[in-house]
Amino acid sequence: MMLKRSTHGQSRSVAGRRVAAVAVAAALVGGGGIVAFATPAAAVDCSTAPWMDTAESAEERANALLDASSQHQKYRWLVEQPANNPTQTTWNGGVVYPAQLECTPLVIYTDGADAVRRTLGTTSFPAPIAMAATFNPDLVYDKSVAQAVETFETRKNVILGPGIASGRTPLSGRNSEYFGEDPLLSGKLGAATIHGFEDNDEDIAVLSNMKHYVANEQELDRQTSSSNIDERTFRQVYALPYEIAQKDGQSESAMCSYNQVNGIYACENPYVLNEVLKDSIGFDGYVMSDFGSVHSTAASLKGGMDQELNRPIWYTPARLDAALAAGEIAQSDIDAAAFRVVRSYIRGGLFDNPLPAVSNPQSSTPEHKAIARELAEQGTVLLKNEGILPLAEGTSDIALFGPTASKTPTAGISAVNVCSMTNRNNTTSICEAIVAPDTAITERAAPGGSVVSFDAGADVAVAAAAAAEADVAVVFGYKRMGEFADPANLRLDGNGDALIAAVAAANPNTVVILQAGSAVEMPWVDDVKAVLHSWYPGEQMGPALAGILFGDVNPSGKLPMTFPKALADTPTGSDTARYPGTFSDGSTTRPAGTSEIRQVNYTEGLEVGYKWYDEQGIEPLFEFGHGLSYTEFEYSKLKVKTKAKGGEAVSTVTFDVENTGDRDGAEIPQVYLTLPDAADEPGKRLVGFDRIELAAGEKTTVEIVIDSNASNQPFGIWDVDADAWTIVDGDYTVSVGSSSRDLPLEDEFKVKTK
Repeated sequence: MMLKRSTHGQSRSVAGRRVAAVAVAAALVGGGGIVAFATPAAAVDCSTAPWMDTAESAEERANALLDASSQHQKYRWLVEQPANNPTQTTWNGGVVYPAQLECTPLVIYTDGADAVRRTLGTTSFPAPIAMAATFNPDLVYDKSVAQAVETFETRKNVILGPGIASGRTPLSGRNSEYFGEDPLLSGKLGAATIHGFEDNDEDIAVLSNMKHYVANEQELDRQTSSSNIDERTFRQVYALPYEIAQKDGQSESAMCSYNQVNGIYACENPYVLNEVLKDSIGFDGYVMSDFGSVHSTAASLKGGMDQELNRPIWYTPARLDAALAAGEIAQSDIDAAAFRVVRSYIRGGLFDNPLPAVSNPQSSTPEHKAIARELAEQGTVLLKNEGILPLAEGTSDIALFGPTASKTPTAGISAVNVCSMTNRNNTTSICEAIVAPDTAITERAAPGGSVVSFDAGADVAVAAAAAAEADVAVVFGYKRMGEFADPANLRLDGNGDALIAAVAAANPNTVVILQAGSAVEMPWVDDVKAVLHSWYPGEQMGPALAGILFGDVNPSGKLPMTFPKALADTPTGSDTARYPGTFSDGSTTRPAGTSEIRQVNYTEGLEVGYKWYDEQGIEPLFEFGHGLSYTEFEYSKLKVKTKAKGGEAVSTVTFDVENTGDRDGAEIPQVYLTLPDAADEPGKRLVGFDRIELAAGEKTTVEIVIDSNASNQPFGIWDVDADAWTIVDGDYTVSVGSSSRDLPLEDEFKVKTK
């Protein structure tokens, strides 16, 4: 069952929303969690406060509030904690503010890329990289609405997400928090997330936050490294997914990242924040810092940052007063930043929809769990299948191997550790309601008389002996990745590669299920019959995987990132100046006793993701967009009609897709565009995709419109001299198929806009 959808892109209105009557005081800790509640203040009549007049615009209300505020009351809006708790006056070991004006809201921030961070009674959804593999913005929207409801009911109303990056290296520790390597896919799923959080039909008010802007493509030295990028690459690869998400989704907030961009910290970089994000892209929400990513008062405020996340350090009253007195900032800088914060809080409904007085201890619902399961099903990618899947009913003996198949820990590792994104040594969501694969597979196999056994694989020789006695061996391989560190390689954790190799040598009917937040190498891939990649699939991983194994669910996921055969094949794999970056002495190790900034040179330019493999002629292990099904699809009858004039172009692409197999299934047709030689553009680019459900034998016609005015700039390149998106006239090639390298349909057309 799907949640009721709102119209994507609808304008926001605060008319008719409830009027806040009580300001509830709370003690907060870093990250916005509530640890104690004060006695609610006496009810205040807010109907006479001009900033609570819902007949006025958000701009008028924000101005009314700021006009009535003292200087230091304005300062409160510039730091998350004082901004969020109207009644508390002392912060961070003695930083003092006056109490905020009456009728201002309690606002609680929370991380939440895949769930309400570490909160009991909430749903643990699959990681964003798994959601990306669905290529399904509608389902991502449904999940985001459900998560917003749980966030609000557990007394939080700003979600630090969606996360957006560009998948520059599969070694990035936080790849699982993002939507892969393609700007169109990332931007569209980011927009769907924003709409789900902010523009739903529920009686709640929750803001989204696009992060981590921008070029935060590694965890290694993320606070002490500079991402050095030419302007065209910056706009086409790293800023573009944010441009798509913002233009299509209209997020109320964005988070600047830790790293420097071309030698200037992102949170005080006027080109990054003012010129690109605010002026060019048109973002009119507020920019907050990441935790501890601020390095200045005047430079960050002048550079485009509006709010310091967490506690006041650089935006304290003393530092702001001193910067004003020294002429380093102007009063208009303070007023503009405070205005952007307050306007977004009002426009997003936080002033008019107060948080509930009591947290709901069980905000997860059967409907939300059904969405989590559907995401896990659609996000699981069938990478390889030599006829063994789906498993036949009545398969006598099914042997499961690997610690992540069970909820019971082996050497501290279990299904819980791969339920969601990892954060140091813990998962970011609690996964209290997890249904482990061994439980679900055993339950699903029982009606057919199958016997299911489990071996954690701690002793590879013992596991191999058990595998030899089974009809089918299913091996779970895992890799834990997360914030604060990049992995050293793309091999499986916990001796997983050796376990798979040993089981495959003992049993010719071996199926591998991978649980990882990024690409992994597969030295054993030719020795196994099938490979499924389930990413970090959330609390419903067991039922989802059981359904796929037995064919109750036909897999339909597609890879949102390229899987290389070896790390050296990646854009950053053989050049230390590209990754991990180098220092002035040419080494990859920071000189002792220095705080030198690591220089990470993005000299691969536009050749990121599948564009690198196309341009370099490198064969990947599995290409972007790849994903098999238990049925077959045939593409035919490609037609392209193009109109171009006055610097604009629109191409309407139509083609037929037929399910030629004997099972119902879903296919994700993908449309790619190769630009004229004069564009000097590597490979091809994804310009459209769809998700279609087809019964066995059914055929449908798919239409995808490529419009130069669309947010993803499908025909455009960034013209550095013109400081604008520009269409290059010439011969274009459109390619259609089921992945970036399985493109049976192709046609050429000419564009002449001038």
